[in-house]
Amino acid sequence: MKNSKIKIVLTAVLFVLAVVQGNAQISKAEIVATGLTCSMCSNAINKQLKSMPEVESVSTDLNTNTFTVQLKANNTLTPKALKNSIEKTGFFIGSLVLTVDLGAVNGQENEKVQNQSGTYVFVERGKKSAGSLQIQVLNEGFVTKKEFKKSAKMLAKYADFLGQENTYLVKSI
Repeated sequence: MKNSKIKIVLTAVLFVLAVVQGNAQISKAEIVATGLTCSMCSNAINKQLKSMPEVESVSTDLNTNTFTVQLKANNTLTPKALKNSIEKTGFFIGSLVLTVDLGAVNGQENEKVQNQSGTYVFVERGKKSAGSLQIQVLNEGFVTKKEFKKSAKMLAKYADFLGQENTYLVKSI
C-alpha cells in the first residue's frame, strides 16, 4: 500500500515536471547581424529566417541590422539553429537576445536552467523572474569578436560549459 502511494506521488511529480519542461521555449529572438552592406544582404537573411519551419514572422530594422523573429508556439528551436541559419547566408551574429520561458529563475550567477532548446548558464547576477525573460547569449559566435574578447576574462571561469553541446552562457537583460 505504501509503495503504491509513493509511485502515484512520483508519477504526479514527473508529469508536472514534464509539462514545465515541455512548455519552456524561445518565443522571440532579436538578432543583430554583422557584415551587411545593403538591403540585398538583409533580404538574404530575411528569406533564410522565414524559411525555417519554427518561424512565424520576421521584421527587419535596416538602420540597426536587427531582425526580430517571432517563433511559433511549441517550437524546439535552439540558439545554435538561429546562428547556423544566419551563417548560411554568409553573415554573422553580432548580438542575440532571446525571449524565453525558463520557468522560475532566480537569475543568480552560476544558475543553470535546462529546457528543450538547451542549457542556459547565467554568468552574472540578473533579475529574478517567473515566466518569460529576455536573455543575451554570450558564447563566441553569438556576440561580436570584440565583445567576446572584452568578456573573455569573466567567461573563463565557465570554460567547462563552453564545450558542451547546446549550452549557452547568458545574462538577463
